Amino acid sequence: MLCRPTIVNRFSAAPARLWVLAALALAGCTTVGPDFKQPSPPAVAGYTAQSLPQQTAATADMLLGGGQRFVPGQSVPARWWGNFGSSKLNALIDQGLRASPTLVAAQATLRQAQQSYAAQAGSSLYPQLDADLGAQRQRTNNAGFGQSGGERIFDLYNAGVKVSYNLDLFGGNRRALEALAAQADYQHYQLEGARQTLAANIATAAMAQAQYAAQISATEAILAAQQSQVDIAHKRFQLGAIARGDELSLQTQLEQTRASLPPLRNQMQQTNHLLAVLVGEAPGAAKIPQFSLSDFTLPADIPLLVPSELVRQRPDIQASEALLRAANAEYGVAISNSYPQINLSAMLGTQALAASSLFGPGSMIWNLVGQVAQPLFNAGLHAGRNSAQASFDAAAANYQQSVLQGLRNVADVLRALDNGAQTLQAQAAANAAAAASLDLIQQQYQLGSVSYLQLLTAQQQAQQTRVNLITAQAQRLTNTAALYQAMGGGWSSTTH
Repeated sequence: MLCRPTIVNRFSAAPARLWVLAALALAGCTTVGPDFKQPSPPAVAGYTAQSLPQQTAATADMLLGGGQRFVPGQSVPARWWGNFGSSKLNALIDQGLRASPTLVAAQATLRQAQQSYAAQAGSSLYPQLDADLGAQRQRTNNAGFGQSGGERIFDLYNAGVKVSYNLDLFGGNRRALEALAAQADYQHYQLEGARQTLAANIATAAMAQAQYAAQISATEAILAAQQSQVDIAHKRFQLGAIARGDELSLQTQLEQTRASLPPLRNQMQQTNHLLAVLVGEAPGAAKIPQFSLSDFTLPADIPLLVPSELVRQRPDIQASEALLRAANAEYGVAISNSYPQINLSAMLGTQALAASSLFGPGSMIWNLVGQVAQPLFNAGLHAGRNSAQASFDAAAANYQQSVLQGLRNVADVLRALDNGAQTLQAQAAANAAAAASLDLIQQQYQLGSVSYLQLLTAQQQAQQTRVNLITAQAQRLTNTAALYQAMGGGWSSTTH
C-alpha cells in the first residue's frame, strides 16, 4: 500500500539521516498484518431438511385463510409492513421510527463511532500543525557558565509554527483506522437491525391486540350462552327436573369462562402499553388505535432469499462481519507494534529579547527532528499479538454462530408458516362443522326435537371453536411479519 508523505524538507542544512527518512516516505510504505477477506457464504441451498411446498395450505372464503406462495429471489420491500394493507399499522410504525428512544440512542451511538473515526483520521493521516506564542522573564548566573558579570535578568519572546507527522511506514495507524471504520459500520448495522426489530415488534403487537379483542368478544358470547344455561338449569332444579349436581356443574363451567376474561383483557391492555412505549409515548397519554383482524390482509407472495443472499441482507450478520473486520485490523495493529515507529517534526519561528524585535532581522530560528524507535526487547508485544489473534478467532466463531442463528431463524419461520397454514385450514374446517352443527340444532329446536339446553351447548361449542380459529388467524399474520424480519427487512448492505 503506497502512502503519500505530507512533510517536505525544505532546509538544505538538514542532516543526511532526515533525507534518508524522507526518501523512505517517498518510496512508499507497507501495511503489515493480514488483509481482511470476506467470509464465504454458507454452502447450503435451502433452510430445512425437507423441501417446502411452493404454496402454503389455503382455506377458501375465510378471513386470512388464503394460500401464500414462496417466491425465491424476490426482494423484500423497504416498507414490508405495507403489504398487510393496514393504514393504521403504517401510521403507527412511521411514528415509532420517528420517535422511538431506542432508535434515537442507536443513531447517537452511530454518530459517536463516526466522529471517533474522523478524530483518529485527522490525527494520524495528516500532519499536526501547532502555533506557539510565548514570553518569559529569566535570570541566569553567568558564573555558573564560567563567565564574568554575575547575574543577568532578561526577557525572552518567541513565536513559531511546529509541524509533526508520523510516517506510519508499516501501517499501524491505517490498521487502527480500519478497525474504527469497522466499528462505525457495526453501529450502522446495529441501527438498521433496531429499525427492523422495532417495525416487527409494532406489527406483531398490533396483530396481538386484534387477536385479544376478537377472543374477548367470542369469550363474552360464550359467557352469555353459559349464563343462559345456568339460569335454565336453576329453574329446572327448582321444579325438580334436574339434580343439584347438574346445576353446579354448569355454574362451575360459567365461572371458569368468566375467569378467563380478565387475563385476556390484561394481555390486551399490556399490549397497548407496549405499543405506546414502542412509538415513544407514555402508556397513560398515548392514543393507540384499536385493531381488528379484518384490518389486515395476508400477503399472497412472500420472499424467499437463498442462504448466500441472506447473509448480505440481515443486519445482524453484517454487524458480526464488521466486528470480524475490526478484529482483523486490530491484529494488524498488534503486529505493527513490533516494527520501527518513525516520527518527523519541524519548527520554524522567531526568538528575540524584546517583543518589538520578535519578527526582525536575525530573529529566525528553526529545527528538524527525526526519531526512529525500534523495540528491542518487550515481552508484552508477543502476548499482545496472541491476544489480538485470540480476539479474531472469537470474532470468527461469533460470525459463524450469527450465520447459523440466522439460518435457523428463517427455517423456524418457514416451518411455522407452513404448519400455521395447515392449522388454520383445520381450525376453519372445525369452525365450519361447528357452525353447520349449530344450524342443524337450531332447526331441530324450532321443530321441538331438541331442548334449549342442547341449543345453548351447540352455541357454546361454536363460539369456542371460533376462539381457536381467531388464534390461528392471528398466528398466520405474526408468522408472516416474522418472515419479513428474518429475511432482513427491506434494508440491504449494498445500499450502505
